Amino acid sequence: MTKKSKIDHYTDKEALEFHNRGKSGKIEIISSKSLTTKRDLSLAYSPGVAVPVLEISKNPEAAYEYTSKGNLVAVISNGSAILGLGNLGALASKPVMEGKAVLFKRFADIDAIDIEIDNKNSDEIIKCIRNIGNSFGGINLEDIAAPDCFVIEKKLRESLDIPIFHDDQHGTAIITSAALINALDLSNKKPSDVKIVVNGAGASALACANLFKSIGIKTENIIMLDRKGVIYKGRDNVDQFKSEYAVETKLRTLKDAIKGADVFLGLSAKNVLDKEMVKSMAKNPIIFACANPDPEIKPEIVDEVRSDAIVATGRSDYPNQVNNLIGFPYIFRGALDVRAKEINEEMKIAAAKAIAALAREEVPDEVVNAYGGERPHYGKEYIIPSTFDPRLISRIPAAVAQAAMDSGVARKKIEDIEEYKDQLTNRLDPSMSIMQGINAQVKKRPKTVVFAEGEDRNMLKAAVAYKNSRLGTPIVIGNEKRVQEQLKEIGLDENYKIKIVNSTDKEKRELYTKKLYAKLQRQGLLERDVDRLIRNDRIIWGSSMVECGDADAMVTGNIRHYAASIESLKKVVDARPGEILFGLNLLITPKKNCICCRHSSK
Repeated sequence: MTKKSKIDHYTDKEALEFHNRGKSGKIEIISSKSLTTKRDLSLAYSPGVAVPVLEISKNPEAAYEYTSKGNLVAVISNGSAILGLGNLGALASKPVMEGKAVLFKRFADIDAIDIEIDNKNSDEIIKCIRNIGNSFGGINLEDIAAPDCFVIEKKLRESLDIPIFHDDQHGTAIITSAALINALDLSNKKPSDVKIVVNGAGASALACANLFKSIGIKTENIIMLDRKGVIYKGRDNVDQFKSEYAVETKLRTLKDAIKGADVFLGLSAKNVLDKEMVKSMAKNPIIFACANPDPEIKPEIVDEVRSDAIVATGRSDYPNQVNNLIGFPYIFRGALDVRAKEINEEMKIAAAKAIAALAREEVPDEVVNAYGGERPHYGKEYIIPSTFDPRLISRIPAAVAQAAMDSGVARKKIEDIEEYKDQLTNRLDPSMSIMQGINAQVKKRPKTVVFAEGEDRNMLKAAVAYKNSRLGTPIVIGNEKRVQEQLKEIGLDENYKIKIVNSTDKEKRELYTKKLYAKLQRQGLLERDVDRLIRNDRIIWGSSMVECGDADAMVTGNIRHYAASIESLKKVVDARPGEILFGLNLLITPKKNCICCRHSSK
């Protein structure tokens, strides 16, 4: 077993206990239909099941309608190249394949089943998958050694009309291409002009080089190396896959090839790139050191000799992680939803461009939390979106589906791509469909809302989200300097435009005091007492804004108990005649929704 890095924070025992806890393994099968009555059983199996059987026998496409085929992917390996562990056999690959199935479900709501084929013969593997292939909407090949992986994928694509995707090749290529698009943009370099050195000539490296050409890199500008050095024309024992990158050159070693190079892509072994090589690269070099678990060169070593480099690795403890999880669940999601016959180059490029574009946008709070509270911004240390970015589920599948339709491999058409994006978002979060319905109504009649505890970080984030979602106009109550400091701390410019109010506004304070004094004077309060309430209680200030028509609603209670908030609120506003004040919570689950109300005291 490989030695784990310090950042893993687990022991071998913990890993084994995780896989053994409760039910052994990581996946299970559950029914998507209710099976509680005798009639349910008759419909699910005999005799009711005969009806869809006959329909599918007449029209095979009906399998997408009456079975799980359209949302089912087979994750298949023979264990000949398991992660960084090598050829340990089919059965040993099962934990990895189960893990892949779990990721499909968690990130794209795709049902996946792992299949381990105990055979090293590519023809036998092809025959096996071909015979079972039509049971699935797609096939994800995994951890199969080169060159067999190339042959297997090619033959299966020719004989099956469903997506066949070798993630070790194409997943890595797509994420790396997205990273390269952004790195070239930040370096102000054109794809057609750059010189690229690819160290490694396995499945991933060849797929990366192929996709690089699709985004504008010239073949003659790519120098590829394997364990024996530069792949050049006339070299002995170069297979048909590597020979495509054999060039006329006198270069023979990595040290020779790297001089003046704009880009280094490493899919090889640790520590093969040294400081002197990095020094010899062109201005603003791009270094993708993707060997796992130890990269070809560590980012901190690059920093010692170059301040102008953009560096990416395959590790989560460094910026710019090249992680296939950003790609494969969403690529399959888009392909399945249009019933694509294959995943072609157009779909791969669309995925890469969608990933690159997403990294250039402001990131949501989920990503901020994943980054330890820091908000990353597009730049040298953020050229690839986080795996926790919730927008991946809508952006990438939509781009892939559109490319499939445009390129003619889709058998099902999506009429409204924006509506499809909403549906994708809803797949993972049952609250989203309800919230989107509420938001749609709010957008039709945007309101001005007061956020009472404007200096509280979470309250301020809510106000910012309200504004950025174009739901209406937020107003925050707080000290202007402290609010601006908080804006900066949550990753926004201190000059971010949001309206800030407080009791230093003498004119408004006098208006609110007069209005509230008229209500409370019979309760034994003097006007100066009311003025003190207005100045010191932000809930009373915000409530007065609503009462006097300066706002339509108020959000509060984030730093006070419900009862305390209600007590302040009731000093200013009353329930409508015949009605009561109450708190409301909406509990949303995949099966049902519940509205919970809490009656306040009279």
